[in-house]
Amino acid sequence: MKEVTASGLTVNEAVEDALNQLKATREEVEITILDEGKKGILGIFGKRPATVNAKLIQDPVKAAQAFLSNIIEKMEIDAQIETKRSGKSVTFQLTGDKLAVLIGKRGQTLNSLQYLTQLVANRNSNHYVQITIDAEDYRNRRKDTLNQLAARLAQQAIRTSKSVSLEPMPSYERKVIHAALSAYKEIKTYSVGEEPNRHLVISPKQKTDSK
Repeated sequence: MKEVTASGLTVNEAVEDALNQLKATREEVEITILDEGKKGILGIFGKRPATVNAKLIQDPVKAAQAFLSNIIEKMEIDAQIETKRSGKSVTFQLTGDKLAVLIGKRGQTLNSLQYLTQLVANRNSNHYVQITIDAEDYRNRRKDTLNQLAARLAQQAIRTSKSVSLEPMPSYERKVIHAALSAYKEIKTYSVGEEPNRHLVISPKQKTDSK
């Protein structure tokens, strides 16, 4: 139940009835007064109850965590979810057994799960929420791998004077490589293609690019 209409002798009573039905606190619902009611003459004639509509305010983080928990359960994986909030960014840290299944090859399963969870979080949210899902410290290990890959391919591009195209990867992984190579004066990096096949290119600068 996410929305109810409730009545009472007063608006406050109607609100209390709605909160009881929704099993929520006042801060968790949006109240719309439909009718303030009427006491009537001598409290009898023309009397009309107050009526309100109460709608649960969806917490995007709770919705995302519930979705993630449900998916993990259906995959029959025993994992715990620790939620860390920082402003509009939220990280779900997974711990448990058989998490390699959740990570997948080069993090593809984890990335897909993260993408879907972010869609759920922002479906009814009033502000954008950035969702990150991590398991077994995969994100940090992947970042180290990407930094090493970036340095190696940058040297290759400089040595051969030829552009190097990387495999398609999520935007935040492309950003890691962009950042890692920002100090290289001899090369430039840019992304080409459309999602989900958008990929990064490392290209040696021409002399005119350096001016």
